[in-house]
Parts: sequence; structure tokens; C-alpha cells
Amino acid sequence: MATIQTDAAVKPTIIPPRLVRINESKDDDLECSLHYLPKPLLREFGHVFNDEHLKFGDGSLNSSGGDLSLLAVPTNQRAREDLVAVGDHIEAEKDRLLNVFLDFGKYICENLRSKGYWSDYIDPCSGLPMICLNCNKVYSEVDGMECLLNYKAHNAGFCKVLTHPKWGSAVYPATIFAYAPAEVVKSLIEALPAGSSV
Repeated sequence: MATIQTDAAVKPTIIPPRLVRINESKDDDLECSLHYLPKPLLREFGHVFNDEHLKFGDGSLNSSGGDLSLLAVPTNQRAREDLVAVGDHIEAEKDRLLNVFLDFGKYICENLRSKGYWSDYIDPCSGLPMICLNCNKVYSEVDGMECLLNYKAHNAGFCKVLTHPKWGSAVYPATIFAYAPAEVVKSLIEALPAGSSV
């Protein structure tokens, strides 16, 4: 029986932030990293997903024998515009960034699920899970980035705005979660083409 690892006391970050892309022919980079789910996010994870990760599959595809861990893959994209601004061009940029993340989230989750591991990604527009449709609690991307990456946020009216250390508020955050051996997810991320450092 696999053990459940939810918080790595020694090293919670498995892969530090790095730029990747899923399509080498496009310059749509995502900054992503891999983390054991820390205690502050365990409660949030439980509210959003309940026990969906424990109900997935029958274990017959899980052949790695590795310990199953609750993992977070936070992603950030550098926006071409400051996303705090308003206007049709800002909405078009948000749509572009959303589509890049949805392709990335689908790629990661389909890959993990095909191996017999639970995974889901958060719709950045609604804060709701994309795959577990019976979940109706909202996940806060900004709070997650503050916890996992120690990125800062500030209030703008009724919204919390994430501030990336290099890109400021021209950033689009979104997260993928997995219940899988850390080595499996690490290998998947490390196999992705590197993004541009620009």
C-alpha cells in the first residue's frame, strides 16, 4: 500500500520555478514548479476537491510503486499587458493566456491520468476544478502562489492582485494538482522543452 505524503518537512519544493512550453513552435512559455502540498494548502485542497483524489481509478494502472503524494504545479505566464488594467485588449490577452494554460493543464493531467494517477487543474476564470465537475468550492490562485512561491500580492479594489518578482502584475497564475509519485510528475515536467529566458 502506498503511503500518502502531504508535506515534505525537508524540501517542499521539488522543482524550482523554470520556464517550459508544450509546443516548441510557439513562444507561449509558462513558469512552472513542483511542490509537495504544504500544510497551509491542505485545508484549501480539501475544501475544493473533497476526497476526489482518493476515488480515482482502481490502481491497476499505477505501476511505479512510488509513494503517492499530494502535489501542486503552480504556473505563471508573463502577460503582454498589465492585467490590472481594463479594456478589450486586456480581455483578449487574458483569453490568450487562458488558452495556453488550458492546453498545458490538459496535457499534464491527461498524461498523469493515463498512468493511473489523479490530477486536475483549476479554471483560472472561475477558480473551480476543470475535471472534477462535482466540486463547487473556489480555489484562490493568488493565495496559492503566496503560499507555494512566496510571491507577494496587493489589493486592488475587491481583488487581490499577484505581483511576480520579475513581471510585476503582468502575470497570469494557474495551478495543477496531482496525487501521484513525485518522481513521475517531476519526470513529466523535466521532459518539457525549456522556454525562452527573455
